[in-house]
Amino acid sequence: MSLSLLLLLACSSHASHFFGTVMTYSPKTTNNDGSVTVVIRYKMNFHSCRDSASWTCSIGNSCGTGSAPELNKVYMESSGEWCQREGIMTQQVPSNTSFQLILDGGNWVNNIRWRAVTLVELRSRSDTGQANRSPQTTILPAVRVPSNCQRDFNLLAFDPDGDEVRCRYGNTSLSECNPCTPPSLLNLSSSCSLSVSPSSSNDQGPYAVQLVMEDFPRQTITLIQADMLWEGTTIIALSKLPVQFVLKVDPEVPSCMEGLYLPKFLPPTPANRAQLYTSVNQTLEINISAEANVSMISELLFSGPYNVNQTTSGTGRFILRWTPSKGEDGESHPICFVVQAVLSSTKYHSELRCLIVSVGNEPSSNATATATPQVPITSPATTTKTPAASNQIVIGLRVRISSLSPLSDDDIRNIVIQQLKDELERRGIPLNFTLSSVGRV
Repeated sequence: MSLSLLLLLACSSHASHFFGTVMTYSPKTTNNDGSVTVVIRYKMNFHSCRDSASWTCSIGNSCGTGSAPELNKVYMESSGEWCQREGIMTQQVPSNTSFQLILDGGNWVNNIRWRAVTLVELRSRSDTGQANRSPQTTILPAVRVPSNCQRDFNLLAFDPDGDEVRCRYGNTSLSECNPCTPPSLLNLSSSCSLSVSPSSSNDQGPYAVQLVMEDFPRQTITLIQADMLWEGTTIIALSKLPVQFVLKVDPEVPSCMEGLYLPKFLPPTPANRAQLYTSVNQTLEINISAEANVSMISELLFSGPYNVNQTTSGTGRFILRWTPSKGEDGESHPICFVVQAVLSSTKYHSELRCLIVSVGNEPSSNATATATPQVPITSPATTTKTPAASNQIVIGLRVRISSLSPLSDDDIRNIVIQQLKDELERRGIPLNFTLSSVGRV
């Protein structure tokens, strides 16, 4: 059975109901006849769980055969705004070559025609002795930003082969989207950090975000197919994946400070891009906590394996549980989430956080690399260092604070200082210091 038939799904959706897609792949085995078994996972995002579209094999490519794909619901937003489903298919490809998959359909946001391309690279690598594995990532169908707030989305970009992962906008000339012109309020770094900077209420509305994620070897390698060799360099992508979703710019919010209208994550919520480990048939629990003092937290929106289960243990407290199967041993799976709050029917999102869950034995501490988030300076500040007793250092920090209501000295000590400490802890700063207010300027 051809891949186009395997992926042919009933397409009953209206064009505006498309909310993007993501696709990744994991090679499993190379068989004696030279064929390769590969597991392909994709997210299909629409307004309704009944809507869908068709991934097809690019003309002239040999995409292999396999059983009909599974398509299971990951999560549906409580108001019915969107539904994400995960498709899983196992393909047997005749040889360890590369091939392209294409998603092509009707119009979605702002009359952009939905189109996405995945390049699957299965040639054997000289550095690992195995077929190339794609970067692992996922994304929610829609994320929200108030029109008077700037927000950074540090997308998950994990590569199981240790390659450098880069992101770029889709390219119209390569038929990666149709058209691919990015919204002017976006700024994308090659390290997959997407900054959203609305400038006025005129920016309100939905936007199609059409990105491409690629992996590059960190040094020159050899790609092997049968008795043929190719050179893989640090400037030529091995595989490419679509990362497409909807950005919604909402009306202005009275304050952009996290923890008021916009939910703020609290410990023990894992840091963004954290790597967690679990074993086959062992349930992993991810505890997530958030607060919003003005709006009301309504739900946790997440994207990940379809069999992730969510429970609530109180307002702003959530637990995600996932138990990997034997077939997922040795794989790494992405999970992303935001907390959603509401006030008078207006929805507010927290920052986006993503994790990678690796199934198998955790490497030794000597071999584990941990990414430490950098703390950006967001307001003018002056610092002075003064030697003190016991080799301590005193640092003076001048901060400008905006509030909708007057703040007393007690408010600053009990609320503002605590929020500063929580934010420093969230960004990975060890709390082996005392933080206090010394006066107003």
